[in-house]
Amino acid sequence: MSFRFPAVALVLFFLVLACGPQPPGDPVIVRLVDEFPAATVTGGGGVTEDFPRTEWLFEGDESESEWQAGSGAEGLKVSGGVLSGRTTADFPLLHAERTSEVSDSEVLYAVEVRARVSAGRQLSVSFDDEDELELGPILGNPFPWDLSTPVLAGDEPQLYTLKPTTTVTAAQARHVLLRPSDVEGADFAIDSLRLVFRKEHLASVPAGVGWHGMEEIHRETIVSRAGESVRFELDLPAESRLELGLATIDPWPATFQVTIGDGEENSTVALERTVTSAETWHDTSVDLADFGGESVALTLSVTSENPGSVGFWGRPVIYGRGESATANAAKPRGVIVIVGDTLRKDHLDLYGYERETAPVLTAMARSGAYAEDCISQATWTKVSVPAIFTSLYPTTHTVSQFTDRLPAAAETMAEVFREAGWSTLAMTSIFFTGRFTNLHQGYEEFHEPSSLESRSNAQTAREYTGRLLRWLERHREMPFFVFLHVSDPHSPYYVYSPYDTLWGKPGDADEYRRQQDEVRKHIEDPLMKRFGMPRRSELEAAGLDPETFVAYEHDAYDGSIRAMDVEIGRVFELLRELGLEDETLIAFTSDHGTEFLDHDQHFHGHSVYGHLNRVPLILKGPGVPAGVKIEPTVQTIDLMPTILELAGVEAPEKMQGQSLVPLIRGDGGWRDRPAITEKLPEPVRGGDGVDLESYAIIVGQWKLIHNRQGPEGTPEFELYDHGADPLNLRDVADDHPEVVERLAEQVRGWHERVLAARLPSDAELAEGMSAEELERLRSLGYL
Repeated sequence: MSFRFPAVALVLFFLVLACGPQPPGDPVIVRLVDEFPAATVTGGGGVTEDFPRTEWLFEGDESESEWQAGSGAEGLKVSGGVLSGRTTADFPLLHAERTSEVSDSEVLYAVEVRARVSAGRQLSVSFDDEDELELGPILGNPFPWDLSTPVLAGDEPQLYTLKPTTTVTAAQARHVLLRPSDVEGADFAIDSLRLVFRKEHLASVPAGVGWHGMEEIHRETIVSRAGESVRFELDLPAESRLELGLATIDPWPATFQVTIGDGEENSTVALERTVTSAETWHDTSVDLADFGGESVALTLSVTSENPGSVGFWGRPVIYGRGESATANAAKPRGVIVIVGDTLRKDHLDLYGYERETAPVLTAMARSGAYAEDCISQATWTKVSVPAIFTSLYPTTHTVSQFTDRLPAAAETMAEVFREAGWSTLAMTSIFFTGRFTNLHQGYEEFHEPSSLESRSNAQTAREYTGRLLRWLERHREMPFFVFLHVSDPHSPYYVYSPYDTLWGKPGDADEYRRQQDEVRKHIEDPLMKRFGMPRRSELEAAGLDPETFVAYEHDAYDGSIRAMDVEIGRVFELLRELGLEDETLIAFTSDHGTEFLDHDQHFHGHSVYGHLNRVPLILKGPGVPAGVKIEPTVQTIDLMPTILELAGVEAPEKMQGQSLVPLIRGDGGWRDRPAITEKLPEPVRGGDGVDLESYAIIVGQWKLIHNRQGPEGTPEFELYDHGADPLNLRDVADDHPEVVERLAEQVRGWHERVLAARLPSDAELAEGMSAEELERLRSLGYL
């Protein structure tokens, strides 16, 4: 039996199909910080507030100088408008107390030093807030100073501008300490030294884009003064809304207004909000849906009774929908990369540990993919995390020392996602992974560890997870990339209830602290003394049992892992609640492990042994089949190319890792190659391994360690059976000289390649850039 539509009914049927509900278009992001160069700034009558200058000019004689020489400097005198002297050690110290009338809460923007130095590598500035300054403890501090810059040695004076990479308030800058050089026998002559505070700086520049923080939550920001209007000509997408944070740094109330219209008389006030609490972000959302699909003029303006007030428009982003939908169900709509700091894989039940320390991570691995053998490219955070987020070996990305910053030439995973139109957020628990290392590149919003309510311990997963959940609720409709860095497994092992007694007993933590205090008297290394991390011999010298001491640490360490694991579970719960679990790719890894006397030491960063460079790697989400175990040895630099391929985002050409997708899907294309870990000398950081330059290469069964330099008695080569001896406890180099020779040649070839690919420094990069490009990088803190 056949059935035929009447002609009219057939026509109506297709009209319904054509005119009926259509799927929503692709998400669209319009960042006003990117649109700012085309914006029009009007109004503003200049700044009337008179800011006190904090500056030392050496126009008098020696008796009038506020500056005094500490140890390592001699012949300090004022003559001919300069303060001059000579260094007698590699740690010369000059000191003055700041007396300018600046509010204690004011934030330091920069330090300007005009000086001539005859020799040296670095000029440094630091601060102290004590009532009475004691130079002895400062000189004994194993960490480098707050601000450092390369010295241009010679006969001509140079202007050095040093910008803090962590927040310094006026109260913290009570005492100013200058280290004019880092070598003995250098002549120095200082013309001037000036501290420039934030309000003073902002008063001297026009409205513009910058990288600004409130309570250590930093955002890409448009800054404008009271009386100024910033007007954008925009084509709004459908379903538009403006998300932003408002802030001021003045005690005066400031009223922020957003108007929208045709740019003529027909304008609507879309937002009017008065901010009375300074130094904090006030997040808000502005509905622009009525103007979706139209060409509009959108204007930001600030008014205040104080003409000098400054308004901060933090992370001003318009979200909307495009005309068509091209979403691919196989591609994720969100990506979250979680790094559990200092987490060694052999303390996870997923990898055979006897304690159930991480059931959430185990379930994640079972429903996704995990690497059986993942190697980190360095064994401390400062060096390892840049490798993860650039897919470059440390020799290439150039971050190896405490004060090093990732060059602006690096292309980070966050920058790639931002360029592709994804919202980007980072929450970091150690300042090595923030502005201090220039790892904020590419993020619209960045939470520094000092933004946490409590920094009395290393437990950060709970608070950061709470913030992330709130952020995800506001950004559920947009593509997002998140870096969540938690430090719960990191020392010191202060574990909160109930995880403190999950494996330990009540009172264990107090006894462990007592033993730490006792053994500190016997710890020789200044850095390890500070952290309370003894060698086995130092525990024995203190009359303490090493095994009992480590047992306390294992109980606390494992409890910390469980506490972190529970918080990761909360992320999965919210993703399910928001309907995003199947659309979000989640990656979990660690930057390095840690040592519990495995080689008779504690802590990390001092070697390339297995307990430090073997880390977990787990992936779950779109494009990742369940139940996949990745057998070949892989590296943490492989994470970035893997995530970008799974997300369908174009990857940078210069990545040195390779995508794990062929291994995850089993469709071929994977190339077995060596896994490398680097340990470079760290004279500035200090601590165990300060002089060690070491490279570990893993090829199949074997792991070779090439110690190119190290303390007396360090063998040039060590060889271990990587599978049978994962902690590298039995050196078999003498038994297999042919393996040592073969792998040593591979290390040399690898080193030549990564050295040839070394990123240009910021100074080298600046030579080929326009003034506009340089200014943009400077405004965002990348240079």
